[in-house]
Amino acid sequence: MNRMNVEEALRRAEAPLFWVGAFTVASLALWMLYRLLSGFRIWVLGNGTLLSTKLGKWAVVTGATDGIGKSYAEELARRGFAMVLISRSQDKLDDVAKSLEEQFNIETRTIAVDFGRSDIYSTIEEGLRGLEIGVLVNNVGVSYSYPEYFLCIPDLENFITNMVNVNITSVCQMTRLVLPRMAERSKGIVLNISSASGMYPLPLLTVYSATKAFVDFFSRGLQEEYRRQGVIVQSVLPFFVVTKMTRIKKPTLDKPTPERYVAAELSTVGLQTQTNGYFPHAVMGWLTTKLVPINLVIFFGARMNRLQRTGYLHRRRLREEKNGKTLKTE
Repeated sequence: MNRMNVEEALRRAEAPLFWVGAFTVASLALWMLYRLLSGFRIWVLGNGTLLSTKLGKWAVVTGATDGIGKSYAEELARRGFAMVLISRSQDKLDDVAKSLEEQFNIETRTIAVDFGRSDIYSTIEEGLRGLEIGVLVNNVGVSYSYPEYFLCIPDLENFITNMVNVNITSVCQMTRLVLPRMAERSKGIVLNISSASGMYPLPLLTVYSATKAFVDFFSRGLQEEYRRQGVIVQSVLPFFVVTKMTRIKKPTLDKPTPERYVAAELSTVGLQTQTNGYFPHAVMGWLTTKLVPINLVIFFGARMNRLQRTGYLHRRRLREEKNGKTLKTE
């Protein structure tokens, strides 16, 4: 009797279980199809002509004389934007401005300021007065000379002040200066260059990682505040790119040149609020945030930075010993 009851119960459950399974499989298939179509839309089709001078005549790039910032300036100039270049060295600014004018026949302005200072924004505001700004790229940033434990960082007090001013204050203040006119005209794009280091804590680069996490949160919050007013604010989180800051000299598939990275990243504007900007980086971002437990990411990040710290200090000690021997010989 009990056996018959069990068989009867299984027969009754057979149809509901079939439909539950079918629904689950169909849901997964639709989810995978959606993700594939979304990926194709972002990484293959891109955003078309969204980034054009219809947004405004001028584009502003901070940290515009090297690396990713210079590549943003070149790509935006290629698209016809007049450029405001902001960085510390007037000589480098003049070189980049001259190159852009000759290559793309566009108008340029330069503003030489040190973003490590907090009293520079009246100068920048005056330099931007009256300009119809369609794009702002908050790119200027500073990192560690080498990975180091927080309390062992040389000149820690000034290090903290400088990094906060360059990586955080500059983003907030530049946005304060440019965003109001974008909101009034109901169009404009703000690209805030964060870092993959801001996606999770990165020991021995702790202050840098934390400042880049601020940029990411700030950007995503502003996007929700101002998207209904026609302004796009995007958080950009690259992994390693061939720049002076990363000290990487040879490009690879996962370590692109700044030009290649920027060309890929600009195709995601308007399609992703938060982006790694480059397909191999997007894969790396997905793996490290969705598949790998955060504790393992932190552990391996710390391990990598400890090895880099040991190597840097060893090389520095060898240089000091060599210099000491040279002085004794002289």
